[in-house]
This record gives sequence, C-alpha cells and structure tokens, in this order.
Amino acid sequence: MTSLWTTVILATLAGAAIPIGAVLAKFEHIGPSWLESEFRHAVIAFGGGALLSAVALVLVPESVDLLSGWWVALAMIVGGLGFGLLDVVLAKAQGSVSQLIAMLADFIPEALALGAMFAVGGQGGMLLALLIAVQNFPEGFNAYREMTAADDPATIHRGRKAQDMKGKKVLLIFCCLVPLGPAAAVVGHVWLAQYDEVLDFIMLFASGGILYLVFQDIAPQAKLEKHWLPPMGAVLGFLFGVLGQLAVG
Repeated sequence: MTSLWTTVILATLAGAAIPIGAVLAKFEHIGPSWLESEFRHAVIAFGGGALLSAVALVLVPESVDLLSGWWVALAMIVGGLGFGLLDVVLAKAQGSVSQLIAMLADFIPEALALGAMFAVGGQGGMLLALLIAVQNFPEGFNAYREMTAADDPATIHRGRKAQDMKGKKVLLIFCCLVPLGPAAAVVGHVWLAQYDEVLDFIMLFASGGILYLVFQDIAPQAKLEKHWLPPMGAVLGFLFGVLGQLAVG
C-alpha cells in the first residue's frame, strides 16, 4: 500500500471519529445526572489532553528543525492570535455554523500535516493520525450536545419530534465533514511535502492555535466544582499520546 493510500485511509478514520462521538452524545441519560455531568466534562478534558500531547509529541518536535527561533515564535504567535480572532468572531455568531468552524479549525491543519508527514516518511505520522482521531471524538461529542441543546426555544416549541429531526440533521452534517480530512491530507501529501518550511510553519501555527484553544475553551469547560474525574480525563488524554509515542517510537 502506497503512503498516499495509507494517508487517505488514516485521515478518513480520524475524521470518522467526529460522527462517532456524536452518536455517543445521542444517549441522553448515561446514568444519574451527576454521573452524566462528570462524564461529559471528562470527555472534554480527555480531548484537551490529547490535543496537548499532539502539540508536545508530534507537531512541535517534527517542525522545529528547519526553522529559526524567530520563525518558530512567529508561527506559534500568529497561530494563537489567529485562533483568538476566530474565537471572537464565533462568540459573536453564537450559531451552529460557529460550532462546525471551531471543530474544523484544528482538524484541517493537522490533516494537512498528516499527509505531508507520510509523504516524507516522518516518524510521527501514525501517532498524529491516532491523536487526531482521539481529539475528534470528544469534539464531535461536545459539538453535537451543544448544537442539539434541549433548551433551544425553537426545539421546545416544536416538540420531541423536532428535536429528533435536528439531531439527525446534525449527525448528517458531521458525516459530511469526514471527507474534508482525507482531502486535506492529500493536499499535504502531494503539495506541502515539497515545501518543508511551509509545512513546518503550518504545524507550528496549528500548535499555537491548539494551545489557545485548550486554555481558552476546553480547559474551562472541563472544570467541574468538587469533582475529580474531569481533570483526570486530561491526564489520561495526555498519557494516551505518550503511550502512543512509545509504541510507534
């Protein structure tokens, strides 16, 4: 199997984690209300831990060799500022589209890097694919819950049937997002692999954006007063990345 086909398959599987997370989110009552609350916050924290491990173990180590310190700093600062600006715009939008854009903001750059990594034989390609899938799962879970929130006035007015239809529509949209991963990976494999410095800049840009995302959005959502499970989810998410690095390294 060529590296291109390997890239397409892995990127597709990583993208498929989005609707899979949404399917799990369809189960409204996992247990008592306190357990469901802890579970949701733990899932969010696990995704945050996985994102941090992607930055610490793959994106930054694979991208700092060819760029000077100034370019490394510029890429990460621009990434953080870029995601910060996106955050401001999405906060004003407060709609379903904003949730989709936020979910794709880290998925697409990482898929580009994934394709390029496999094209040049990078050691972190397999681990990055795994981490993309691991972070997409909780993002799909959380985005589905937010986009189908039961306290939506329109949904309440139209009743339970409308809620079910809305859930099916959101799940269909998430399924349509899956091909964006392999499409971006192919672009990275065919084009970006020829421009090492550009690829490194993109990975560092994504790293800066992911760090902003984790500490601005994911970490606050993961916090739950007087409960220990959510922060342990972040630890387990990062540990998952470390173990993956050891397994492939």
